[in-house]
Amino acid sequence: MKVEIWMDVVCPWCYIGKRRFEKALAQFGRPNELEITFRSYELDPSAPYDSTRNSDEFLADKYHVSLPEAVQANERVSAIAAEEGLEFHLDRARPTNTLDAHRILQLAGIRRIRPAVEERFQRAFFTEGASLGDAGTLLGLSTEAGLRESDVRRVLAGQAFTLQVRADEREASDLGATGVPFFAFDRQQRITGAQPTELLLDLLRSGATTR
Repeated sequence: MKVEIWMDVVCPWCYIGKRRFEKALAQFGRPNELEITFRSYELDPSAPYDSTRNSDEFLADKYHVSLPEAVQANERVSAIAAEEGLEFHLDRARPTNTLDAHRILQLAGIRRIRPAVEERFQRAFFTEGASLGDAGTLLGLSTEAGLRESDVRRVLAGQAFTLQVRADEREASDLGATGVPFFAFDRQQRITGAQPTELLLDLLRSGATTR
């Protein structure tokens, strides 16, 4: 069965959803029966690279709520993340343009280490407060996760893989995605959001049974 997962590396529910999927995958216990592909999705392609707002301020502006309300909302998300073993510090996180991060993830896919690079980007953003819009930061994180420095520098110096990122986003739209994380199981069963581990496990089992 082919499982495709669309995510953005600055989306808290994507990180939560990915961790829940990993737990479902561990319970499924037959990874050789699955072909898992991560795909790119930008929540806001027009976002600036050098934003100085933290996640609390960004949320308050986006949804026209007070800063204390935004802080409370992020605290609730952080508590849910903690239940999945994730440590969020959203007061440190600064939402940014993620096109360069996704272009590097496309490279990581070719090198067959995308899950490791994606995980490193997400942990850096949500736990460490790293800026994923900064080229130097992306370079350091990418090489730490296993990519060659020379390869990453070449990607960052031009527009390589931009078309692949846009193609992923068009496919998500064509499949009916209204947000992320977005999961497609053999492109038959499709769900949006950080779904419970139990539901993801049921989908894996039902897909494997019907093949």
